[in-house]
Amino acid sequence: MAFACHRPTSMPVFLLALLAIFASVDSEKLLVIPQDGSHWLSMRAVVEKLSEKGHEIVVVVPEVNLLLKESRHYMLKTYSVPYEQKDLDAGFKKFSTMLFRKVSFPYSILQEYRNNMYVINLFFDNCNSLLKDREVIKFLEQGHFDALFTDPALPCGVILAEYLSLPSVYFFRGFPCSLEHAICKTPNPVSYIPRCYTRHTDRMSFFQRVINLIVNSFETSLFKMLYTKYQDIASEFLQRDVHLPTLYRNGSIWLLRYDFVFEFPRPLMPNMAFIGGINCEEGKDLPQEFEAIVNESGEHGIVVFSLGSMVSEIPMKKAMEIAEGLGTIPQTVLWRYTGETPPNLAKNTKLVKWLPQNDLLAHPKTRAFITHAGSHGVYEGICNGVPMVLMPLFGDQMDNAKRVESRGAGVALNIIEMTAKDISEALKAVIYDKKYKENIQRLSELHLDRPIHPLDLAVHWVEFVMKHKGAPHLRPAAHDLNWVQYHSIDVLAFLLAASLLALFISMKCCMFCCRKCFCKSGRLTKKSKSKSH
Repeated sequence: MAFACHRPTSMPVFLLALLAIFASVDSEKLLVIPQDGSHWLSMRAVVEKLSEKGHEIVVVVPEVNLLLKESRHYMLKTYSVPYEQKDLDAGFKKFSTMLFRKVSFPYSILQEYRNNMYVINLFFDNCNSLLKDREVIKFLEQGHFDALFTDPALPCGVILAEYLSLPSVYFFRGFPCSLEHAICKTPNPVSYIPRCYTRHTDRMSFFQRVINLIVNSFETSLFKMLYTKYQDIASEFLQRDVHLPTLYRNGSIWLLRYDFVFEFPRPLMPNMAFIGGINCEEGKDLPQEFEAIVNESGEHGIVVFSLGSMVSEIPMKKAMEIAEGLGTIPQTVLWRYTGETPPNLAKNTKLVKWLPQNDLLAHPKTRAFITHAGSHGVYEGICNGVPMVLMPLFGDQMDNAKRVESRGAGVALNIIEMTAKDISEALKAVIYDKKYKENIQRLSELHLDRPIHPLDLAVHWVEFVMKHKGAPHLRPAAHDLNWVQYHSIDVLAFLLAASLLALFISMKCCMFCCRKCFCKSGRLTKKSKSKSH
């Protein structure tokens, strides 16, 4: 009887032990080199899901950072950097303030370059510190990882993947000017694929195509300006001359936060997977304080307003202009803002230091979304079918805003030049003109009609690379061709030479035949003349 009593409890324990053994056999070890800021938000979701599936994960981060914090889902390995938290906070505060400076068009190009270089140089210091930290590098050498998961917008993870001989998975929104397609040898015609900062659609006029071609000619130079310093430290670290684009081509899978509902259709390589909207989730119940505000909004509903995690405050003059515009609509506005409260803030506007953005957008009382046109926010707007007023600040946000506007799902404003009247009119348009709601709902339906959620797709490809030690069968042979071979210049030269040789031989034959014929005819004529005499 005692045996019979213990048997039912011992079997589940035995089965659990077996399951644990099989889980440990199937689990792999993943090294993660993330990028700080909003890029980490969607990447973290993939890391957490991989952890829940039993994989061991190590995330390497600078000890001073914005969002790269500890979690039960992974081991955090930190390295020292040559600045303190106050320096980082002050730098980003200055960075966000510069975004609101009104400058001339030529200077705006220079300012955009400086904005990008500020971020790139900051993370360059991080990468340089990591590669020179012998203790951390030794830890990674002894880690026995199966793959490396990184955001390649900055190349530190790409360099480490080469050093550790690990297959890598890239996860990001894209390079400036879609340079990932140039690196991957993807067909990239300028006739219908708009280049960065042009704000063109895929339906370009003749003069827009001229501009597109000119911008395209500067892409390689732009890459060199942005990433030359990384190439130098990569050469020093790997102890050989390094061509950075060649290192990038070793990536097994590119997980791109794109979706053709939002992007313009274009050719792709087989090792590229689209995971746009990976950050979209089903709306959850709102915290009590937000639920109360939403309920009090009545029939007019609410407007959600956020300029992203990098902008904590804006110049007072611009804040007052925005506050004035928000005060002209009957909707309650929830504005994520941590700066000084504008003195003219209307009663319908509530300032909050944080808001559950996706959950608010999913609420049926949400009428519009004011956003800086970052890709995370845009996809949340699309997923939840909320028309947008877009106030792009820098980088790809300008082109993102144009894409949404071109689909009739929102109105784009120049955040520096816009007035209170512009804000008011844009909000009233997207709230009361039915076409905006209809268009964004159509985009939402298309985006959500998919066989697999982008998060599950991303997890699948990371596991695939860990399991199969890469994906060489998806690597195009174009990577092994030089420029002359890729464009078949050698073949065209051969055919041209063969054609010229054939033409030369044909001409020589014709001339020979002509001479023979004419010479023979000449002799016959002379003979006939002599006989007649």
